[in-house]
Amino acid sequence: MPYITDRKRAMGMGSAKTGTEHHWLMTVTSVALLPLTVLFVFTFGRALGLPYEEAVAYYARPWPSLVAVLFLATGWYHFRHGVQMMIEDYTHGFTRTALIVAMICVSYAALAASVLAVARIAL
Repeated sequence: MPYITDRKRAMGMGSAKTGTEHHWLMTVTSVALLPLTVLFVFTFGRALGLPYEEAVAYYARPWPSLVAVLFLATGWYHFRHGVQMMIEDYTHGFTRTALIVAMICVSYAALAASVLAVARIAL
């Protein structure tokens, strides 16, 4: 017999069974962001302060643009799941659903804008 508290039984809610998946997703993206952040800081740091034409030429090379896209994509993905977990923990009802939908739209729009910006410079 599974252990369910009286409150959970009354509310009809048990375990969501996704806690481990969320934990591993956040752990994997956090570990991926560690080297990507270091690489991004060094590649972005070289372009910082350059005139516009030289910065565009620098990011037209494959390595800096690849590092930037990987860093931004992983960062926005990590952001999306972190904020979703926070919303799930602290809000309820329709507010939860509306905030999650809005946050997913905003994070994917920011991801697309980030990747598009780097692609426009690189191509």
